[in-house]
Amino acid sequence: MAKRDYLGNFELMVMLSLMRLRENAYGVPISREIEETTGREVALASVYATLERLESKGLVCSDLGESTPERGGRAKKYFHITAKGLREVREARRVLRKLWKRLPQLEGGAVPKLPITPFSGSLS
Repeated sequence: MAKRDYLGNFELMVMLSLMRLRENAYGVPISREIEETTGREVALASVYATLERLESKGLVCSDLGESTPERGGRAKKYFHITAKGLREVREARRVLRKLWKRLPQLEGGAVPKLPITPFSGSLS
């Protein structure tokens, strides 16, 4: 069986944000989208590091926008999901749905009690 790189949780969040934002997908809106959707604080540096990693894997691509005076003449780098990236997102969704299927803990059912076994080892 060939080794496969699976999308990490944060990578998947970044890619889903790219898909939501469409043509306005660059670092700040991506981090804002993740923060608003998840309620978690996101470091902008982690978004850019993830985007670079995804781009090196061929899952996203980027292009430079126009330079703007408010950015000191620098251009924004916009990111877009590639066909390969979309396939990976779909595969992640398929795998997660399969793993989540028939789990009573996630369907509002009673959480089964786990057996408690006494500790018989030494702490030293």
